[in-house]
Amino acid sequence: MSYVDGFVAAVPTANKEKYIKHASDAAVVFKEHGVLQMVECWGDDVPEGEVTSFPMAVQCKPDETVVFAWLLWPSREVRDQAMPRIMEDPRLSPDVNPMPFDGKRLIYGGFSVIVDE
Repeated sequence: MSYVDGFVAAVPTANKEKYIKHASDAAVVFKEHGVLQMVECWGDDVPEGEVTSFPMAVQCKPDETVVFAWLLWPSREVRDQAMPRIMEDPRLSPDVNPMPFDGKRLIYGGFSVIVDE
């Protein structure tokens, strides 16, 4: 069964082009290690909540935009084997591909697919 890694981040709106380059460069590495699909989405209708919301979850500031992304893997096993190699890949080092956002506010997790219509 497929496996999904999901991410939500607050990215400075002024860094949109830098983020696109960062994500595109990372996609090459992830696909070399088995990712089937990498989707990065720039928020344009992400309302503030009263109790919870994407902006609240990542402490989004007025000059930031919420990004929602996911990686589709063939299985959790493929992901678990690939992730250490991906994290060691020099093309993803902060010197080569710096994160154009505050990584401390990144939310991420792995998810088993339960419905795929």
